[in-house]
Amino acid sequence: MTPAALDALPAGWRATACPRCGGAFACGVGADRATPCFCAGVGLTPARRAELAARYDDCLCATCLATLAADPELA
Repeated sequence: MTPAALDALPAGWRATACPRCGGAFACGVGADRATPCFCAGVGLTPARRAELAARYDDCLCATCLATLAADPELA
């Protein structure tokens, strides 16, 4: 993520690194719901979300979430 991209983050978003792959991304989970985080649209079951929350100490990037949603056997 470039410094310019970090300056342009909407209110409530934060720059972070994915604990699964290490990639930089912007997390909007704490943002105003008018601009929901990408994770809100990922098709994970409540059980899968709970499993991932127990395994990782922070939010995952869009690529990792999509990969994990597509293959429930992955961690």
